[in-house]
Amino acid sequence: MIYSKEEKEFFMREALKEAQKSLLKDEIPIGCVIVKDGQIIGRGYNAREELHQAIMHAEIMAINQANEAVGDWRLLDSSLFVTIEPCVMCSGAIGLARIPHVVFGATNQKFGGAGSLYQILTDERLNHRVLLESGLLADECAAIMQEFFRQSRQKKKALKVLEKKKQNSELAN
Repeated sequence: MIYSKEEKEFFMREALKEAQKSLLKDEIPIGCVIVKDGQIIGRGYNAREELHQAIMHAEIMAINQANEAVGDWRLLDSSLFVTIEPCVMCSGAIGLARIPHVVFGATNQKFGGAGSLYQILTDERLNHRVLLESGLLADECAAIMQEFFRQSRQKKKALKVLEKKKQNSELAN
């Protein structure tokens, strides 16, 4: 599980490709890949809206796919690369899957479970701790999130303008 800087960046760029899938589906753009023996064995992107399931975060999707690939619930000797710091739920799932190594891009100040708010992945009270690396391609990982929320605000603003025009039109009639 020792990767060169170039290999880590390659895998994070693959996670960014997954995040793009979320963005295209108007989902919060977070992407994830799980790597074992230098090969991607699981991929995931946020799909809560698409699948109408609250738990369909990128990490959960990737863990499910990786479990199928190895035929086991334990993902020993693997690394998880995710564009944004895992939330509390995903951090718990990472621990339960026994993933020993996590690399994330940007922090998650509102829901972070791997350092920003909580330290689930490194908490010594738990039976599984993770080697954690943060900040890999952080600017790129944060930029896709910022773009999503900028677009979301613009859409909301445009809807308000349309609604106001509709109200004014109804009042005029």
